Amino acid sequence: MSGGRAGPQTKNFEAWDYVVFAALFIVSSGIGVFFAIKERKKVTSGEFLLGGRQMSCGPVALSLTASFMSAVTVLGSPAEVYRFGSSFLVFFFAYTFTIIFTSELFLPVFYRSGITSAYEYLHLRFNKVVQYAATLIYIVQTILYTGVVIYAPALALNQVTGFDLWGSVFATGIVCTFYCSLGGLKAVVWTDAFQMVVMVGGFLMVLIQGTAYAGGFQNVLDQSKNGSRLEIFSFDMDPLRRHTFWTIAIGGTCTWLGIYGVNQSTIQRCISCKTEKHAKVALYLNLIGLWIIMFCAVFSGLIMYSYFKDCDPWTAGLISSPDQLMPYFVMEIFASMPGFPGLFVACAFSGTLSTVAASINALATVTFEDFVKSCFSNLSDKLSTWISKGLCLLFGVVCTSMAVAASLMGGVLQAALSIHGMCGGPMLGLFTLGIVFPFVNWKGALGGLLTGIILSFWVSIGGFVYPAPAAKTRPLVLSTEQCVQLNITEALPPTTPPVIVDRPALAETWYSISYLYYSAVGCLGCILAGFLISFITGPEKGKNIQPQLIRPIGNLFCFWSKKYKTLCWCGVQHDSETILDNLENDTAWQQGAESALKNGLKDSQDHLPGYNPDEKSYTNLAAEKVTHF
Repeated sequence: MSGGRAGPQTKNFEAWDYVVFAALFIVSSGIGVFFAIKERKKVTSGEFLLGGRQMSCGPVALSLTASFMSAVTVLGSPAEVYRFGSSFLVFFFAYTFTIIFTSELFLPVFYRSGITSAYEYLHLRFNKVVQYAATLIYIVQTILYTGVVIYAPALALNQVTGFDLWGSVFATGIVCTFYCSLGGLKAVVWTDAFQMVVMVGGFLMVLIQGTAYAGGFQNVLDQSKNGSRLEIFSFDMDPLRRHTFWTIAIGGTCTWLGIYGVNQSTIQRCISCKTEKHAKVALYLNLIGLWIIMFCAVFSGLIMYSYFKDCDPWTAGLISSPDQLMPYFVMEIFASMPGFPGLFVACAFSGTLSTVAASINALATVTFEDFVKSCFSNLSDKLSTWISKGLCLLFGVVCTSMAVAASLMGGVLQAALSIHGMCGGPMLGLFTLGIVFPFVNWKGALGGLLTGIILSFWVSIGGFVYPAPAAKTRPLVLSTEQCVQLNITEALPPTTPPVIVDRPALAETWYSISYLYYSAVGCLGCILAGFLISFITGPEKGKNIQPQLIRPIGNLFCFWSKKYKTLCWCGVQHDSETILDNLENDTAWQQGAESALKNGLKDSQDHLPGYNPDEKSYTNLAAEKVTHF
């Protein structure tokens, strides 16, 4: 790269940038308007919140990828690779493990339950107290996360266009709220699918042009190797290291299981599929999408490093945050190509629209199903739909307000994953207790959840107040040796004496643990506390548990022995004949489930209601009339 820079420069959009940006925005909004008009005669809350449970695997797969890989990934992941190297590629394993566990362990239980809110499961398995506690935690988690997602593209707009930062934040929130309230889940899913295609196109645009500017693909690899950016695998067992193979493979898996395995936004779209087979295929197709976005983000970060290797704009004071690196880079390489910067920023911004809309839709769903319907059981379909839309408006306002706090949370990627770790880890532990371990009672579940929350918040807040030393985070060297022309010293921040902070002993150990372990800490704390409390208060009796609600891990390891398999079920009657008798005779269970819960936990000739032998899969009983009920 030639030349230095004198100081911060605001690079403004040209006319074509605004045209491209507006075109993509109009298409995204148009999809919401289309479904609002198309589905106007279907006034049930089920149609609005779940798309009639007749979605197919393709758009759902794209929707899942776009929702959790939007602006946070576009801005945060390349900057992460730029500063810390390619160890981010180890998320390949974390994503793979996450999808396998989700599709084979959690999804079958949720799908065959015929539930709408994932937290209805906790009512069926434990009681309402556990359900309400989990729902409240999920609401807090999602509001925090959505605040970060709204803030990220606003930051990009502020850097590359000069738009007012907070004006962008509130504009984003208003548009997302309008869009979600108008179109329902079908609009969210189809817009996500469109945005996924646009996101990949935006990344490819940056990869092609950036590689050309950086001197070719081989030069990018050579420069990245010289700058230690290609050191992917570090098998250091130290849990205080920011990124190692173990922190990403183990901690990353726990974090993403909290996002995919037990998160309402994901489960809601999976159970909206017409069959369980479609839901599983959607998850595995989504895995391919996660891999594609991950590789695009990593190579974007390497290209950025190759381009800025002699003049880091962050250290030089040309930008104020690492998360502004990607939009700044785009404005550099497309300076003479009007329209392309608008396309990139539109990718981040409009991807956020779908992400935030999905979160708002999920918040409205759990609030309506878990709180409103339990208090008002005789609501008409029309009133239910209007209440659902009103909840979308409410949560849109709340999430937009939370975006203000996101500006104080540091890097957007770490902030987003930390939030999921703080709340998602204990939630993962709670659902694991219910599904995998039949002996856990409601007291153990509630006590485990509270323990996990306390532990994860303790370590994460401590890490925020007392950041880990550079020796553990190990940011790689960034150079400014070529930033010497035009008196670059004017762009550097004024030198101030270091502030000496009195760090407690825990700051060097417990508080310095990798942020990716926050989820694992909460999950393990929840499970261990749940075990202990359940045994102290008396394990749950097998006769009190419907076998459709559990999926003991022993099924995988004790298939050769009926004796040990029965032991793993802890007295639960899990043969198919007993299940059918329970479903037909247990009136209380019928009322609690509101639909036929299907077992399918063992391959046999006898299947519960909802099994389609042609599809070799279960269909959504919520969309059928089942004679047993």
